[in-house]
Amino acid sequence: MESLHFSSSFLCTSPLTTASPLTKTPSKIRIRVSIRSSVTPDPWSLSDGNPDRPKPKSKHPKNPLSDDNARRIIKSKAQYLSALRRNQGPHAQTPKWIKRTPEQMVRYLQDDRNGHLYGRHVVAAIKRVRALSEKAEGEYDMRTVMSSFVGKLSFREMCVVLKEQKGWRQVRDLFSWMKLQLSYRPSVIVYTIVVRTYGQIGKIKLAEQTFLEMLEAGCEPDEVACGTMLCTYARWGRDKAMLAFYSAVQQRGILLSVAVYNFMLSSLQKKSLHQKVVQVWRQMVGEGVVPNKFTYTVVITSLVKQGLIEEALKSFEESKNGGFVPEEATYSLLISLSTKNGDYDQALALYEDMRSRRIVPSNYTCASLLTLYYKKEDYSKALSLFSEMEKKKIAADEVIYGLLIRVYGKLGLYEEARTTFKEMEQLGLLSDEKTYLAMAQVNLNAGNYDKALEVIELMKSRNNIWLSRFAYIVLLQCYVMKEDLSSAEVTFQALSKTGLPDAGSCNDMLNLYIRLNLMEKAKDFIAQIRRDRVDFDEELCRTVMSVYCKEGMIRDTEQVIEELGTSRLFKDSRFIQTISRAMCEHKEDQQLEGKLVTFFQPDSVALGLVLSLYLANGNMSKTEKVVALLLETSGGLSTASQLIRNIIREGDAYKAEIRINQLLKLGCRVDNATISSLISLYGKKRKLKKAQEIFTAFADSPLAKKLLCNSMLDAYAKCGKSEETYFLYKQLTEEGHDLDAVAISIVVNALTHSGKHKEAENVIRQSLEHRLELDTVAYNTFIKAMLEAGRLHFASSVYENMLSEGVTPSIQTYNTMISVYGRGRKLDRAVEMFNTAHSLGLSVDEKAYMNLISYYGKAGKRHEASMLFAKMREGIKPGMVSYNMMMNVYATGGLYQEAEELFEAMKQDGWSPDSFTYLSLIRAYTESLKYSEAKEIINSMQQNGVYPSCSHFNLILSAFAKMGLIGEAERIYEELLAAGLNPDVACYGTMLRGYMDYGHVEEGIKFFEQISESIKDDRFILSAAVHFYKSVGKEVQADSVLHSMSSMGISFLENLEVGSKLKSPPVLQN
Repeated sequence: MESLHFSSSFLCTSPLTTASPLTKTPSKIRIRVSIRSSVTPDPWSLSDGNPDRPKPKSKHPKNPLSDDNARRIIKSKAQYLSALRRNQGPHAQTPKWIKRTPEQMVRYLQDDRNGHLYGRHVVAAIKRVRALSEKAEGEYDMRTVMSSFVGKLSFREMCVVLKEQKGWRQVRDLFSWMKLQLSYRPSVIVYTIVVRTYGQIGKIKLAEQTFLEMLEAGCEPDEVACGTMLCTYARWGRDKAMLAFYSAVQQRGILLSVAVYNFMLSSLQKKSLHQKVVQVWRQMVGEGVVPNKFTYTVVITSLVKQGLIEEALKSFEESKNGGFVPEEATYSLLISLSTKNGDYDQALALYEDMRSRRIVPSNYTCASLLTLYYKKEDYSKALSLFSEMEKKKIAADEVIYGLLIRVYGKLGLYEEARTTFKEMEQLGLLSDEKTYLAMAQVNLNAGNYDKALEVIELMKSRNNIWLSRFAYIVLLQCYVMKEDLSSAEVTFQALSKTGLPDAGSCNDMLNLYIRLNLMEKAKDFIAQIRRDRVDFDEELCRTVMSVYCKEGMIRDTEQVIEELGTSRLFKDSRFIQTISRAMCEHKEDQQLEGKLVTFFQPDSVALGLVLSLYLANGNMSKTEKVVALLLETSGGLSTASQLIRNIIREGDAYKAEIRINQLLKLGCRVDNATISSLISLYGKKRKLKKAQEIFTAFADSPLAKKLLCNSMLDAYAKCGKSEETYFLYKQLTEEGHDLDAVAISIVVNALTHSGKHKEAENVIRQSLEHRLELDTVAYNTFIKAMLEAGRLHFASSVYENMLSEGVTPSIQTYNTMISVYGRGRKLDRAVEMFNTAHSLGLSVDEKAYMNLISYYGKAGKRHEASMLFAKMREGIKPGMVSYNMMMNVYATGGLYQEAEELFEAMKQDGWSPDSFTYLSLIRAYTESLKYSEAKEIINSMQQNGVYPSCSHFNLILSAFAKMGLIGEAERIYEELLAAGLNPDVACYGTMLRGYMDYGHVEEGIKFFEQISESIKDDRFILSAAVHFYKSVGKEVQADSVLHSMSSMGISFLENLEVGSKLKSPPVLQN
């Protein structure tokens, strides 16, 4: 509680006496000595203790001190204070220096106060009464306790003793004793002391009784007494009693101090009675009371809470003009309110003023500013503010992190948003549903509905809360994007239980039905939301109109327009007004016509929908009128063409062709881009004849032919008609048409895919010779075509031509050139291409890295391949294919340890090894003669759910066969059969190669006879069988096999030799 401030002659700490005859001062000599000291007033003092406040001029000025007396007093005081500081430390409380007459100084010294505030008998009385606080109620009699002080204490001294008491019982009993003394006289001061004591401990009833007693005693309450009573009510939250008492005080015309008003305003604000705060504030200002800093702080807060922004800002400026430095909380409230009201300039001005005063903003202020920047879409400043918060070590709360996630989402920094969300999760800041939903919406914007659903499931599992309406809306958006119809319908039903569905959610559901081509459900859904009287917005209205117009539902369209006729949307939407006017004109509805607002330009999209409505119904008379109206509209032809393109985009070429012909009969020819789209659609559907018919019908001018040729070339290419593609190309060039880069690329791709590399090369050479304007994609197509044709030198020359023409290569260009030089065994040039792409700042993708790595592996430079793969992993997370390629590089060199490490790294990155991964790992073990580990991989594959193929077994078979370990090879072969696999030709050949090289003739013949029914035309297996039969003298069987080979046109391998590697078998290595 702030001290109540008022002045009274009674409160002077030294006694006032008459002048003594012993100390006369010459009247002619007037020496004015001003002695001051800063004294910390005790908390019970009613004095304001303000040394700067001027004292009132006295009508009877006191006699000044003589020089001797002045010097003596000053010197003694200095000595006393010096000793006091030495004995009591730097925080000692020193008495207040005041001006006294010589007579007062004599009395002061006689009292032996020696610097104390009160005389010895007063101090003894204070201690005597204070000691009673240790006794219970009724254990003492105040008259007996104070008997020794009867007649010794003046009324003023009794008030001092009363004021210095701590306990309310001692105050009550001492006050009762005082009233029995002869020196007692009723005074507002003594009653004020008692009221204040009762008020400080919450004895409001006793305080009220004392105040009434004061009135009954004839004491007129002054501003201090009334202020004390008001502060009592304010301290204990008795706002009704306080306001009633305040009204009585106003009626008496008593002017209260600013401290009392502060108490009242603060009490009312704590109980959120902001309207009452504003009322009291205005009354205070009207009475001329000068507010202080605390007053402004409280009042501005309540003005903000009441939404009185102008008055709050006015009070804010007054406080600054008064020399007060506003608190951070005041700035924060004003910035927040300005942001909510959309006054961004005012909010930023407040923030700049705050920074100029070096006031560090709180996290609440930062949250308001981040909200401001988010609404203004000034995301760079939002991120700068967050960086500034980190520098100033301002702790970010959940609200700030949530805003930061939204900012990252708007900037497309989805990974940063997810990282921030994970950081919040680690810090334990995830508690508000809004934060989860913000992260879910960011994932939706990134097109990752699975992660959005994961966030919502995390919210439901951790908070165990019921989903809010907004949560259902976001969840519905997830299912709509996922095209999960059943879940979306369940979520929409749950949303409907929270209230009438919003237009946005209805639009999402309707679009889902349209995307899934569930038009009957879409129509039923529209009927349902119309029955429920959902408030349509323009987007929902557009979607509904598109469904009705597409389905030819004229009556339903008219009903929707009539239902919207009374809504505000009808008056504000040019789209709905245009449909209404177009349909009202034919219906002659005068009532609806009167509601229409004349627009300068009708909505062409709306007219296009009305056109599709009448076209679907086959009403050509109304269609003709709408077409005429559409063609008068700016962009009308484009709208009609767009209408046809929408049908083409849906894949209905037949319907699109009908609409084109209908419009053509009405004199409306759609643009060439629409015709081109239709030709492309027929080509995609492999209806080449229809595409040719459309091309012939509309390519009736050189310009139209040039614009439609790309689509026709593409149609030929999609239908696999490379010869027709090449023929049309030659026809167009002979007619003098300059084909663009797209057309040339289509022709080259078509010829390359059909293996007509010579013709493709001719097209490329002709394009380069005629210096056609080619783009990067066309050059990439040329280089890739020549790469596939094996024309590596010409591919290099195309690249050089590209650079000389100033066409900028893309990462695809460099990637293809790496393949060109790599296949041509010019590894240095391939590395040069890679480094060039990197030095130009191009985003080198995973494909480029792995392309070069594969050529490093083929060249046997496994160390370089490993270094490049490690460099790639610094910025790119390798995919499964990349891991398998690198694993194969290690495997071909027998680097099984490196392969094992890469295998573990792949699993740590979240990739599950597939069949190719295990194949490379088995190869690594077999190349390094680790046969037992290779066999263990076969077993571990099955345990991990990956079933081995013949290729996996064949690697081990081949290793054993090459080493002459035929018994081991046979055992592996048996395991292959036991695994339920049918051996392929490679496995048969491997087994026979082992039998052949190491002279196992009988086993070889037996094996051949077992598989002879499965093998018909393999040259090696049949030749090996002939050699086996001849080596044991079975000429008949050998001739039979030779005859079979001859009949099948298979030549015999004469250079095979039985037992060519016959030697002692090696030892099996682990």
